[in-house]
Amino acid sequence: MTTSNDTEAWATQAKCLGTKDVLFAEGAEQRKARTLCQGCPVRLQCLAEALDNRIEWGVWGGMTERERRHLLRTRGNVTSWRQALQPS
Repeated sequence: MTTSNDTEAWATQAKCLGTKDVLFAEGAEQRKARTLCQGCPVRLQCLAEALDNRIEWGVWGGMTERERRHLLRTRGNVTSWRQALQPS
């Protein structure tokens, strides 16, 4: 599980810093929120945080909650998304 210090380290570099309400949009508004994630230097860390901690709401790392649930179902064997998403 990720510690708060780990989260704070990458979260301060996120493009969405200070825009939390935008990332918790519903329906079609999620598409707009996802565009904010494009080109974010910490997109993979953000996505790993949401997947490892089973965060159910909002756009994280460019994925909606529905997309994350699908990924978790289809890749149920992954024990650490932080490791799985690290570039080779």
